Order: sequence, then C-alpha cells, then structure tokens
Amino acid sequence: MRTVTCIEDLRQTARRKVPRAFFDYAEAGSYSEATLRANREDLERIKLRQRVLVDVSQRDLATTIMGEKVSLPLALAPIGLCGMQHGDGEILACRAAQAAGIPFTLSTMSICSIEDVAQAVDQPFWFQLYVMKDRGFIRALIERAAAAKCSALVLTVDLQVLGQRHCDIRNGMTVPPQIKLANVIDIATKPTWALSILRGRRKTFGNLAGHVRGMENVNSLAQWTASQFDPALNWKDVEWIRSLWPGKLMLKGILDVEDARTAAKIGAGALVVSNHGGRQLDGAPSSISALPKVVEAVGDVIEVMFDGGIRSGQDVVRALACGARACMIGRSYIYGLGAGGEAGVAAAIDILARELDVTMALCGVKSVRDIDRSVIIPG
Repeated sequence: MRTVTCIEDLRQTARRKVPRAFFDYAEAGSYSEATLRANREDLERIKLRQRVLVDVSQRDLATTIMGEKVSLPLALAPIGLCGMQHGDGEILACRAAQAAGIPFTLSTMSICSIEDVAQAVDQPFWFQLYVMKDRGFIRALIERAAAAKCSALVLTVDLQVLGQRHCDIRNGMTVPPQIKLANVIDIATKPTWALSILRGRRKTFGNLAGHVRGMENVNSLAQWTASQFDPALNWKDVEWIRSLWPGKLMLKGILDVEDARTAAKIGAGALVVSNHGGRQLDGAPSSISALPKVVEAVGDVIEVMFDGGIRSGQDVVRALACGARACMIGRSYIYGLGAGGEAGVAAAIDILARELDVTMALCGVKSVRDIDRSVIIPG
C-alpha cells in the first residue's frame, strides 16, 4: 500500500483495487442516500472543546463492552461479503481486530463460515444474526455460533425487508461475480484482488451454502434476501432467540426511544443505535442525532453502543461524548480490507486509535471513560 495517513487514503486505495460491484456494495446507501449523508454531516457538526494546560501525559484508551475488556472503544461491525473485498476477508479482519484487542463481528451473510473463522483464530468473536423464515435454520445457526464459542450474539433488527440500493441493481451484483463482459474487464484490471479471491476458502455465502435448501445455485444476495428474510419478525422472536442463546445478546438497529425501552426490558446486554449505515430506511435520522435520546432513556439500565459514519478518532470522541459506551465501525475497516487485507484492517484500526488518542489529549481528557458532554461545545 502507498503511504496511508487517514481512512480516506484507505478508501481511495480500495476503490482502485476492488471491483466496482463489491466496492459499491460496501460504499452505497439506500434510495437517495439522504440518511447515509446525514450520518456524516451530523457528526461533523459536533464541535469539540479544546482545552489547554491539562496534564495528559498518561492516557488510557481501554474500556469494557458487556463486561469484556477492550483496548479501544471500538468493535468491527458485521459486514456482509467481507470475503468479496479480499479473499478470506472475514478471517483477516478478525485476526486484525483480535491483534488490536477489540471485537470482530461475523455477519450471517459472510463468505467464510462461522466454522472457518473459528478454526483460523485463537479467540472468541461475535456473531451477527439475521432472522429468516426458516426458524429451524436459525436455531441451527445459533447452535453453530455457540459451538464455535462466539462470545456475543448481535441480533440485527432493522432488516426484515431490504432497502433498495440502486448501485447493486445497476451493477448486477452477484456472488461470485457473473461471467459478463463488463465484470471480466473490471476484474482483469484488479489482478491482486482476483488472486486473493481464487486463493480464498469459499466463493459464496459460507453460513448458508449446504445448510439452506435452495441456496445451492443462488448467488444474488438481493434475490435470496427478498425470499428468506422475514417481515413478520417481532419482539416475541427476540424473546425466543434470547431463550436459545446462552451468552451475551446485543440488539443492533435501534433508533427509536420506545424500541430502546423494549430492548432494555427484554434482557439484552447492549443495544446499538444504528440506521444500518444509511442502507435501509432512507429519510431516517442520523445515528448520532438519535443517540442522546436513547442514552437518556435507557443508558442507566443497558449499555448503548453507536454505529453510523465513524471515519476518524474525532468521530469516536463525538459519539462517546453523546453517551455511547463504544462504537462499531463498518466502512472504515472495509476500506482497509479492500486496500490491503489484514494489514489494511490493522491500519484502519491504528489510524482511529491514534486519532482518538491525540483528540483526547487536545480536549484535556485522560481516559475514554471520562469522555462526556463536557468535551463538546453545546449547539
């Protein structure tokens, strides 16, 4: 990789190295992308309070998430098709996260399976669950995650139906890519990517292939999602999952205060304020604008995490100041994965850590646990 100084450098490198269909899949939002833009714009509007002549010679970036010690207030969010950004992408991202002392979350829609990742790493990771119509398969998936000793189950609750992402339709995105002239030309200009995919363990959805009837020949994520994800999903299903899962449960995709209160009552250990990276309900509020209200409503009874638009250590400080225990990052590390595999993910984490450390110092803060609304300027 060329000299990398920020997440945008990784993004630009990934854009050059990853075929357009897969880069766009990770990059884009739904419909007009208004919520995707709001995630970044609303974060950037929050101004940090510069403080001087405070002894910040000793700074501590460590915290805990659901009782789990972490070196940074970060976790890698679940991202589908990591293994199409780089061969064995889920394994590489998990290794980078664990080397940095932070959690990695494996998506249901991953290329490498739960078992692939578990066999390739030394420590437990988190598993993200989508609930499908076939509840027998969901039960089996939960059992597989438990057998792999996953340390938390992250239940995504904001994708009963799929928000349309125009670029995926225009690109005709499939897994693996269809043999079409445009794809062949694009891939031919990305030899490093192509070699990594050829060397990867799998070329399709590892958690689904061989386990779900009808998945043998289905390579369109949108096609399969439309037929299998369950619009009937409700809070009783969450209770059922809670009864099956023996470990820590986190609900991801909460924006509304009433939903947050229900999540707290149902026995989850944490919730994630998230609008799915602007990829679902276009016109929904930004995650950062929803965060303070959720924290005020339930922050004393359940841990509240944040997801949506983090591109810098300054953004991490902003989210913590608004009440988040920690942040999930998605695109930031996906850019790193596409740019340079495991080393690229490690670079993304390191960039955010260094920016967080410097920002804390310039705000006069010694520990991430001390970050609160006093570090931002009211506005």
